[in-house]
Amino acid sequence: MIKGRVHSIETFGTVDGPGIRFILFMQGCALRCKYCHNRDTWDTKLGKEYTTDEIITQASKYKSYMNASGGGITVSGGEATLQPEFLNELFVKAKENKIHTCLDTSGFVNIDVIDPILDNTDLVLLDLKHMLEEESKELTGVGIEKSLKLAKHLDKRNIPVWIRHVLVPGITDTKENLEALGEFVSKLNNVERFEFLPYHSIGVHKWESMGLNYELKDIEDATSEDVARASEIVEKFGVKVFNSKSK
Repeated sequence: MIKGRVHSIETFGTVDGPGIRFILFMQGCALRCKYCHNRDTWDTKLGKEYTTDEIITQASKYKSYMNASGGGITVSGGEATLQPEFLNELFVKAKENKIHTCLDTSGFVNIDVIDPILDNTDLVLLDLKHMLEEESKELTGVGIEKSLKLAKHLDKRNIPVWIRHVLVPGITDTKENLEALGEFVSKLNNVERFEFLPYHSIGVHKWESMGLNYELKDIEDATSEDVARASEIVEKFGVKVFNSKSK
């Protein structure tokens, strides 16, 4: 029986997909994002093992809340696609139980690996880290090409997507990056929502508790003014930016 390594579970999530979500944070990540607020998810050997049946049984306890709110299961991380067999089986069983499925991913995955999973995926939350290749490598340890390739593939398959971008002052809020982002997203036909996630330093304590150096400690949190400025640039390309006041 397939088992997955899980970092943690949130039973009443409200920001990672529509409605009330049962959120599974998987253990392991191939990226090394300097602003990561789940630094303790990187190690693939940690976490608690669960079978897909155990997860479905737990999630089903909240099915009435999911149904009433239009929610479901969201699998996040870390990077969930590092455990593709588990993820695929989980989503198959979720659909058998009429549970909405959502995948939160950086997109750093090969298409042949993720394609079977997409057969039972209702929504993808795609986190585009940085649109410029070298800057992406500097910020996350990997380039952006795989993520862009996945975005185009999701568009081809007409799978609904929410695109999210962490707005880091001085790093991802440059005009060049934001214009590249707006231009790219404007060419996709399957984007239901685009939103900026303002950078915050809440996760610094995790790095410090692990005895690690947090390189962005001198960067201040993104403000509402920062988000407004970034939104103005992206919206020039016809991309509507979602915020807490959007309807």
